[in-house]
Amino acid sequence: MVPNGSSGPACRQQAILTRRQIEGMIADGRNIVIVDGKVLKVDAWLEYHPGGDKSIRHVVGRDATDEVAGLADTSEPCRRASWLITTFSSFHSLETRQRMASFQIGRIERPWRNFLPPIQGGTFRSYSDEDEQPDQNNEGYDTDLDSLSEDASVPGTPLFDAIERPDLLRRPRRLGLRESSSVSSISSAESLDLKQIPKLSHMDVRTQEEIKLDLDKYPSLDHATQANIVRRYRQLDQLIHAEGLYQCRYTDYMVEVSRYALLFGLCLLFLHLGWYGTSGLFLGLFWHQLVFTAHDAGHTGITHNYVYDAIIGVVIADFLGGLSIGWWKRNHNVHHIVTNSPEHDPDIEHIPLLAISHRFFESLRSTFYDRVMTYDCVAKFSVRYQHLLYYPLLALGRFNLYVLSWEFLLRGLGPRKGAVWWHRWFEIAGHVFFWTWFGYGMLYRSMPDARSRLLFVMVSHMVTGPLHVQITLSHFAMSTADLGIHESFPQKMLRTTMDVDCPPWLDFIHGGLQFQAIHHLYPRIPRHNLRRTQKLVQGFCDELGIPYALYGFVDGNKRVVGRLADVARQAAILAQCQRVLAREGAL
Repeated sequence: MVPNGSSGPACRQQAILTRRQIEGMIADGRNIVIVDGKVLKVDAWLEYHPGGDKSIRHVVGRDATDEVAGLADTSEPCRRASWLITTFSSFHSLETRQRMASFQIGRIERPWRNFLPPIQGGTFRSYSDEDEQPDQNNEGYDTDLDSLSEDASVPGTPLFDAIERPDLLRRPRRLGLRESSSVSSISSAESLDLKQIPKLSHMDVRTQEEIKLDLDKYPSLDHATQANIVRRYRQLDQLIHAEGLYQCRYTDYMVEVSRYALLFGLCLLFLHLGWYGTSGLFLGLFWHQLVFTAHDAGHTGITHNYVYDAIIGVVIADFLGGLSIGWWKRNHNVHHIVTNSPEHDPDIEHIPLLAISHRFFESLRSTFYDRVMTYDCVAKFSVRYQHLLYYPLLALGRFNLYVLSWEFLLRGLGPRKGAVWWHRWFEIAGHVFFWTWFGYGMLYRSMPDARSRLLFVMVSHMVTGPLHVQITLSHFAMSTADLGIHESFPQKMLRTTMDVDCPPWLDFIHGGLQFQAIHHLYPRIPRHNLRRTQKLVQGFCDELGIPYALYGFVDGNKRVVGRLADVARQAAILAQCQRVLAREGAL
């Protein structure tokens, strides 16, 4: 509705839209997102978003206030160029959020009840004036929600996907529950009557057990509890700002640059002396350290200016490392939105080589890669031995990153229009430069024979293996269960991410990756401030009763290998069952 006597674009932006109207827009193919109570139609921005369209599609129909605005850095205003090109990923400036006003088509009045985004399997009903019903979103939560049909979009938990009778899903009746209008991203939690589920398979039972374990371990998913978590999360963000933890200390990067120069200088020295293995060792350490600053730049966490940080990221990743920062951003933004979701998070989709969840046995369809991750004969073999193959595979991980980088650039998977059109060509130039100095200058011109070249390549690339261990350590041992669309953003990040405990003098080895839980909550905090932020987050978790996963490096590795071994045992049991059934003629 529009205020009486008002007209024009500004007034239309303030029109109150019902949940049913927004559902109809999504059913018609529009991409609608809720941010700060504003209804944004972002169709025009999909092909321009520097972080790719997937991260936007995963918040369609949802209140993405915490993903978009709650994680923004307001400590230093971005320049005009920044808000023209950084709209809508998990890490945005104040001016970026102001720029979002151009996409506003209305607003909502009450706390929003999330839909399951279409990319995750949500279904939506078309809208017409005749079928308008009292809007539950504007009526509060007194309404009886037992009818599934009133919520066309069903939470996409693995257990729900395995059930063919949606009539068995029930919503709890929430009588007399009211919400504060200041918290707009949570609604009453979905529940499932497990006793009514018929003939669950072994895999479905396993999924059910994992969901129950998380439900017992973490705070309740009821609206009041999750709303309080969101409220305290936003208050913590204000405290972090007040403590100056979003401010980047550039003297720390002077130390980093000195370390990079030392490592690369030693690489050149031993290359000149003919100690090719030792030279490769220092080159690998050089690449290992560079990744940490590239990660900072990818999150716009150095200068807080998108253009400047983008250039820094390309120079480090592409020109010096031979990897695409654009590919990483597209991949990583989605990872931050749907962390540890087997169907959606590309950072845990490693079939046919590794599987951190039994759900990969179902040949899931990846929404990121837009293909079925077939659990074929290769996967059945490798997954059974994945706890033994884990470290050897990660030691060779850099070669796979070359392939993914070139696929991204040659296929033009990044934005080709708008203010970031030049990124692709700048990255391609960076790769030409990299293979000129590394491939031609070092490998071809500086080494006498194939044996020396092979030694240099394998040592330099395998030395970066511990980096891949560091990257996977924070998530592989954590939950992959889907608790539904109403779990708050901060609780989900803490449930799916762990931190690594280490003394401060080892921080330069871990490069901030030991604080992944804090980083997932507040991605734009400079990594040199994460240790100070950790104490604040621990207090937040203690107050709200949210488990904060913190393990030593060795214990964390044991948990990851243990998870891989557990999934491997499940794969062996499944294979044995299939063989028995095959002999009995059941297959």
